[in-house]
Amino acid sequence: MSGGVDSSVSAALLKRAGYDVVGAFIKVWQPEWLECSWRDERLDAMRAAAHLGIPFLTADLAAEYKQGVIDRMIAEYRAGRTPNPDVMCNREVKFGAFREWAAAQGASLIATGHYARSEGGRLLVSADADKDQTYFLWTLTGDSLAHALFPVGGMPKPEVRALARKLGLPNAAKKDSQGLCFIGKVDLKEFLARAAGDDPSTRPGAVLDMKGQRIGTHPGALFFTMGERHGFDIDRAHKTPDGAPLYVVAKDIAANTLTVAAKDAGGALPGGALSVRVSGTNWISGAPEAGRKLRARARYRAPLAPATAASIGAGTASFEFEAPQDSLTPGQSLVIYDETGRECLGGGIIEGGVL
Repeated sequence: MSGGVDSSVSAALLKRAGYDVVGAFIKVWQPEWLECSWRDERLDAMRAAAHLGIPFLTADLAAEYKQGVIDRMIAEYRAGRTPNPDVMCNREVKFGAFREWAAAQGASLIATGHYARSEGGRLLVSADADKDQTYFLWTLTGDSLAHALFPVGGMPKPEVRALARKLGLPNAAKKDSQGLCFIGKVDLKEFLARAAGDDPSTRPGAVLDMKGQRIGTHPGALFFTMGERHGFDIDRAHKTPDGAPLYVVAKDIAANTLTVAAKDAGGALPGGALSVRVSGTNWISGAPEAGRKLRARARYRAPLAPATAASIGAGTASFEFEAPQDSLTPGQSLVIYDETGRECLGGGIIEGGVL
């Protein structure tokens, strides 16, 4: 129980269904310089558990979170890649260290407030398409799903809120959490600047155009990801005549430079790729066969793009798209769904796109 409404309603639904429910709060690592929020979140979770009349425990997984999420995230940024800490958090903490901790306490199942559904060893999208979180769960395995429950996955968010109010939960009106997994709302650039230390790529550098000409400055290449349009400054002489925004299309960590460009008339950025390579693949209930028609999502909330499995190897895969994709950022997750878009099959880490 995170202290939010989704996990609290999940606990209530499980209790109503006759499960022996224990609320558990996961305490994670937080840097000394960041304002502490976990105590307030745990207090909200404790209040919800007390209201429901269920036991409450705290799992101290600070070391596992620091090593499995934060250290990996910083290493990826230093390598010029853009990781997804929420994906790592689910794999390493919630369905990794926490599941092991819960089993040691005697639990046979863990439940979360994720908007997703599990059926027969398959991971299905939530009933609420706007809140669906299967994108962050692609690293789960059939065994993980066999020991996990998603009680609110079949409900639209307004219905969850309404049930929380009906039950009189003390956090029924609490806003959804945003930001870095568990840590919450935090300025990522400030977090990286402090956590990365004296890395050259956290210092001011040059912004380049597609010809390699210097046209502006940025506060540090480490802080940017592909497709960003804010945070860097373009010299007045090089601003686009029509005021069209410029987007990051490449970055060089060693040289501490960003390359930016405007979208074309069709709304695409230069370098759109028709195929993509991924590594570290995970297939929840078996790898898709080469040639299968699928759908792929390269960013959370991005539209599902029609794709075909070009090759499936041991831990690697490649996919071909029907239309060029300009959001294929190395380090991010490419999550694969069946042709209907209703089942999450798994995914991999984007290595790069091919024109």
